[in-house]
Order: sequence, then structure tokens, then C-alpha cells
Amino acid sequence: MIQVDALPGPFEFEPAHTALVMIDMQRDFIEPGGFGAALGNDVSLLAPVVPAAAELVALCRAIGVLVVHTQECHRPDLSDCPPAKRLRGKPSLRIGDPGPMGRILIEGEPGAGFVPELMPQPGDVVIAKPGKGAFYGTRLAEVLQDQQITRLIFGGVTTEVCVQTTMREANDRGYECLLVEEATGSYFPQFKAATLAMIRAQGGIVGWTASLRAVRAALDFARSGESLSFALPNESNQSKGA
Repeated sequence: MIQVDALPGPFEFEPAHTALVMIDMQRDFIEPGGFGAALGNDVSLLAPVVPAAAELVALCRAIGVLVVHTQECHRPDLSDCPPAKRLRGKPSLRIGDPGPMGRILIEGEPGAGFVPELMPQPGDVVIAKPGKGAFYGTRLAEVLQDQQITRLIFGGVTTEVCVQTTMREANDRGYECLLVEEATGSYFPQFKAATLAMIRAQGGIVGWTASLRAVRAALDFARSGESLSFALPNESNQSKGA
């Protein structure tokens, strides 16, 4: 069991029963010319999330945590994109419109793909989702059940929309959830701060939050403990031999 120094209290997990859910680290949200920019947002605010998210993925892979990447996208005919979603707000480009990186948020188009630093690797799971929550209209629940996952670690964008929605969906399904602060981001820093506060309020009503440094320290401590546990029997055997 690995214990992370988190808020509102320690978060414990077993790697074999834990998945990292990395939400929507896609070019359409993070790079200029995508849907995020079309909505009038400053996408440069999400740039610091990329290296932090990449480090979190690497840390989780190293200890055998299942890595799940979600990808918000729609069918080319937009049959899975309700008008209430497509027509929301006043973007310069709407879902399905041609943009600098292909049709906006359409499955298979370059903009809907992942940023280079967060490309899925063999053994990872990719979940294409038509909504904000990763459980809606997807096979995520089945994947987690098949892998006997009970705890989820989260990163990705944006904190207050797709990340928080998925965490709440997961909480309703009985999963214990941890959001890693540097590995998530918003176009509105105040929205991120409010979301972190909401998640851990009332004794962790939705889940826990922790810094990337705390996660890194917990994994380093766990690895050092494993090394020690393997060393002790050998030392004991050597003493008996003497």
C-alpha cells in the first residue's frame, strides 16, 4: 500500500488496483488553433500542465498502475454530438468545423489527437468519449471492472469541466479518487482553485488532492521500502551462515 500526503488526509492505494485517468490531453484543447482557442481562451495557460502530466504518467507506469487516456471527440457525422453541446456559446469555430488542425474535435483528425508528450504507449487504454464525463457513452466502467480497479488518480484538462465531471461520476460509482494538482489545469486559474477546494471539502466529499511532489515522494519512499524488505532476508541468512 502506497500512502500519499494529500488533502484532506492521506490517500492510500495499491498499484495493482489503481488506474491513472489522464483527461483529454489533446491538441484541440492545448495548442493554438484548436477548440480551446476557438472559444476565446488563452491556451498558453495549459502549457505547464503538459510536463507535469507526462511525469505523472511515467511515475504511474513505473509502478504498474494502469494508464487510461480519455479523448473527447465525435463521429464525423456528429450523430453523437447533441445540438445543445455544439451550439453552446459563441466560438469562432464549432465542433465539426474545419480548423487549422482538421475538423474540430472529430475522431481521427489531428486536433483531436494527443499532444506529443502524452501519446499512449503499449498497455495503455484509450477511451474516446462524446461528453464531458468519461463514463458517459464509453466502455470505461467495464475496463475498470475487468482490471479490478478500486482507486483512481486523475490529471488532465480542464479541471472544472471534464476532470471534475469524471471524478464526480467515479465517486458515484464507488471509486476513491485523487487529483494531482500540477497535472491538471484550466483556462481560468480561479476555476481550478475553486474545483480543488470543492473536491476536498467536507472531508473529501468527491476525493483527495495532492501535489505532484507528494506523489513522487510517496513512490520514492515505497521503492526504498521494497529495497529494504528484500535486503533484510538476505542479511538474516548471511548472519545464520556466519
